[in-house]
Amino acid sequence: MSKGGKGSSTRRASDEAGYASLSKRPLHVLVFLLPLVVLYELGSIFYLSDAGGQIVETISAYRLLSQFMTTFGAPGLYLPGLAIVAVMLVWHVLERHRWQVKPGVILGMTLEAALWVLPLLVFAVLWQRHAPVAADVQGALPLSEHPWQARLTLAVGAGLYEELLFRLVMITAAHFVVADLMRLPSSTAYVVAAVLSALAFALYHDVRLPTGGVDLRLLGFLAIAGLYFAFLFVLRGFGVVVGTHALYDVMALIVLRSATS
Repeated sequence: MSKGGKGSSTRRASDEAGYASLSKRPLHVLVFLLPLVVLYELGSIFYLSDAGGQIVETISAYRLLSQFMTTFGAPGLYLPGLAIVAVMLVWHVLERHRWQVKPGVILGMTLEAALWVLPLLVFAVLWQRHAPVAADVQGALPLSEHPWQARLTLAVGAGLYEELLFRLVMITAAHFVVADLMRLPSSTAYVVAAVLSALAFALYHDVRLPTGGVDLRLLGFLAIAGLYFAFLFVLRGFGVVVGTHALYDVMALIVLRSATS
């Protein structure tokens, strides 16, 4: 088959794809996530910076990604957000799908994320017996002392950059090692990758008790939440899991925290 014929077949398959497939494709994921990327970057400037314009509060995953990119000579500022955009665009070009976005798919992803967050919120309240834990933040102030705009920014950033680090990067890399290098079945590779990413996600958060030692209840919740996000990533893709994680943190940092304060 000629290149033109192959490209036409790919575009026809794209046109015929349903919501479940389109919502996992990079162009729809990019359009879904772009407002969150912009919101986090603008929110960091206006609500997480000092008088001199220096960002003093940020998501730990965002800082880790920035530092990693800086070690390879890239300017760290804003680069994690640009990396999401670049990865989605390159992925879209390689997949050779149409440059067409269906608004109904974006709306569906929003509603789907809202549905997926409900079981996690219920489980969090029952497991922890108080307002759910949320983002891991590097900064000088406790989360409770931030205005709601800053907490909203941090919630969105956690959804974006913790999922970028622990799901998109870690699960993809672990699956490549287990499935492609070790030649184990793909299903086994996904299980191993999900468990590793969930453990890393749990240990990335501060699980120390004020009196010393480890908060095993919190550690267990974070590990289970990490498995839940890994399941969503594999089943429903990067966009939906980011939306679910961000919405969970919005509820935990703003809505439920305000209701219990």
